[in-house]
Amino acid sequence: MTVSVAIDLALDKLFTYEIPSDLEKKLTVGQLLCVPFGHREARGFAMAISDQVNEQSSYKLKCVSSIVDEIPFFSPVLLDLIKRVAIYTASPIETVLKTALPSAVIKKNAHAKELLFVEPNESGDITQLTKRQLWIYEQVVRLKGGWLNQLSQELKTTNSTIKALAEKGVLSVAPKAKRRDPLLSRRILPTKPLELNDGQSKALDAVLCSTKPLLLHGVTGSGKTEVYLQAIASELKRGRGAIVMVPEISLTPQTVQRFASRFGSKVAVLHSALSDGERYDEWHRIRSGEAQVVIGPRSAVWAPVKNLGLIVVDEEHDSSYKQDTSPRYNARDVAVLRAQLEGAKVVLGSATPSLESWNNSLSGKYAIVSMKDRAGAGTLPLIRLVDMSCSQKGIYSKDLLDAIKLRLERSEQTILFLNRRGYSPSVVCDGCNSAIECPDCAVAYTYHEADKCLRCHICGRWIMMPEKCSLCGDRSFTYKGIGTQRAEAALKTCFPHARVLRMDADSTSRKNSHDDILGSFRMREADVLIGTQMIAKGLDFPNVTLVGVLNADRSLQMPDFRAAERTFQLLQQVAGRAGRSELPGEVFIQTYDISCEVIRMASRGDFEAFAAEELACRRELWYPPYCHLALINLRSKDSSLVARWSLMYSQSLQKVKGIKVGEAVPAAIERADGWHRWQIIVRAANASSIVKAWKWLLKERPCPPALISSIDIDALNMM
Repeated sequence: MTVSVAIDLALDKLFTYEIPSDLEKKLTVGQLLCVPFGHREARGFAMAISDQVNEQSSYKLKCVSSIVDEIPFFSPVLLDLIKRVAIYTASPIETVLKTALPSAVIKKNAHAKELLFVEPNESGDITQLTKRQLWIYEQVVRLKGGWLNQLSQELKTTNSTIKALAEKGVLSVAPKAKRRDPLLSRRILPTKPLELNDGQSKALDAVLCSTKPLLLHGVTGSGKTEVYLQAIASELKRGRGAIVMVPEISLTPQTVQRFASRFGSKVAVLHSALSDGERYDEWHRIRSGEAQVVIGPRSAVWAPVKNLGLIVVDEEHDSSYKQDTSPRYNARDVAVLRAQLEGAKVVLGSATPSLESWNNSLSGKYAIVSMKDRAGAGTLPLIRLVDMSCSQKGIYSKDLLDAIKLRLERSEQTILFLNRRGYSPSVVCDGCNSAIECPDCAVAYTYHEADKCLRCHICGRWIMMPEKCSLCGDRSFTYKGIGTQRAEAALKTCFPHARVLRMDADSTSRKNSHDDILGSFRMREADVLIGTQMIAKGLDFPNVTLVGVLNADRSLQMPDFRAAERTFQLLQQVAGRAGRSELPGEVFIQTYDISCEVIRMASRGDFEAFAAEELACRRELWYPPYCHLALINLRSKDSSLVARWSLMYSQSLQKVKGIKVGEAVPAAIERADGWHRWQIIVRAANASSIVKAWKWLLKERPCPPALISSIDIDALNMM
């Protein structure tokens, strides 16, 4: 007997090994094996087993050394799914395997990591500590302890430094048998199913009876989550499990609390903010069947749920379901495929569906059910457009400031949305009118007021704010544009006594910071929450009665055919945070183009009209969802090399029948982190034609070592 093994290298090739007689009855597909590979022992997954041996082969097969774990890491269905995703995305199968399995799960001795727990010893003498040691102690007190490795990483210190504090008696470091359950970071009270309104009842019936993917089109606040909860409860009664996918980590704590309050310890959490040890625990709880309901972002689609009965993709339109590194898969589409292979139901929920899913519902490929009214006492908010092009100056219009003031007087809460972090997107010299740019990227530095530095949001490089211009020597600068930090500072100037929280990539870098900020806002410890798109969707705050959109035009300026769709979705989603209880909601959308039809349709909440108009345009231009679009990316440190090869690749592909190939052009961000970037857009009636052409091209004209190429099938990011 032989076994095909995917080695832990991205070779996109399976290797055949002989199965020793003592392992024949133990070895099965999906197991992690140890095999000889070259001059070393390698680990890999058993992909297929065969009874046939090629006796005519000129070489003798090597034997499998051992089985690392007799319980398979992948079921046959998951292996089938992985193979299909690898083919569809033109990715090495080993890369998809690594994506489908958290690295912590198969790390040697992963289960033994982080078993040392650190706690403050309040009886210790802190007067003996240095300033740095005192700060570390205070952080451990603030965090109420934590696992040693995790604390060292978070506090930017070392294990030995923390252990030295333990020797001084101010901290205790001791083994702990089990990690804290991620669900128990705050107390969760049990809840019972709510009474459904007519729209929810109709939706639940549709979910339970549907034999094909179901698009649940419900306005914001229509009670889609309660439908998910009751559908999952029905599956659990039948002995089947469920996966609930959310687009942002920021949504995970709120979703976990709602589902854990209904299903308790049956819920497991999978997301990147967990430590290795927590991920190890959660994944093995799922594999063992202890946890039957899995919640997480796109990686949750691979969870080894036993007897899977339902997959829910909430906010299915969100672009974060698409992975931007290899394998470039869309978790929404993988969820649909997995449900098909597992014989499970799949629900795609959104108030603003992607045009791909909407078109699938129009064609009958997906079933659809609509929920047009808000659940409970909530009503859709009143949306007002504010023209900023004429008399309005500054960040906030007078109308919006008056509305904020009124909410502060009423002790109601406000959400302000601006999809740009930092203080100012660019800093311009007053003398020569040049922006200070990152030397490695074709973008301007963003000024961050918190640490008085300039940061590149592409490569991460940062410098201190210079005293004078490096080009002309002038010492005066102008801060152009606004970011969340500047909006926060301006608001505090207008309302000095307002309690303001900011939520963006800068304020959420620490573990559990999403939960801390949202939890504080939910407990009404703040009056205003300012943030980027991580606050624009899925969040439910009953006391929020006002939403302000500070720059509605920005996303329309992106060089992307989906700009109008994303703008409509973003405006509708952020507007939906207001008026979700008996308190009426109001939304102010500040725009410099009051006549823009996309913004006007978003203010009316007219999704069907927008979709009809946008789909007609897409059909005429032959863009998705009427074709498959792939983006070929090429990059090199040598600008002339990448330009030559991009043009040559484009000309070669244009000769292939069945695909439509655009000209090779520099990417919108032409240089990033020192790499010069070009791209080619390819369209075809089916994705396999594009993949076939791309593999042929790489075989005929392999990239030189100094050039890196990749292909993104069904690309969402055109930058």
